[in-house]
Amino acid sequence: MFSSPEFWVAVAFVIFVGLIVWKGLTPILAALDARSNRIRQQIEEARSLRAEAERALGEANRKVREATRETEGILAQARAEAERLKRQSAENLEATLKRREQNALDKIAQAETRAVDQVRARAVEVAVAATARLLQEQMDGTRGDKLVEDSIAEVGRKLH
Repeated sequence: MFSSPEFWVAVAFVIFVGLIVWKGLTPILAALDARSNRIRQQIEEARSLRAEAERALGEANRKVREATRETEGILAQARAEAERLKRQSAENLEATLKRREQNALDKIAQAETRAVDQVRARAVEVAVAATARLLQEQMDGTRGDKLVEDSIAEVGRKLH
């Protein structure tokens, strides 16, 4: 047994493993502990980052909901304002059309009044001229002339 090379290789191996365990086990365990601590810290950091990201996502979703509500409110207000302006414009247009119609009716009435006045004035002129002519034909002399002139003046005063 002591003379076989396999035995001495096995003894050397056991001694080697013993030395490694005696001298190297502490640094290996320390390195493994350090690595596990780093991994644990990274996991904790990832969890905290995830929680922070979830909070940020929740905040962003809340802001989106608020912005959506605000946008809907603004749109509703804009629609109401547009409807109000539409009604007001229609009312203004209707009032303007009524004013224009009344102005046109007033102008027509004024033109009618002027036309009637002109027709009356012309009728008076024609009546006076006809009366003057008739009286001149029926009356002669100075007495007729005086009566015609007085009648013409009186008719003109009464008709105007």
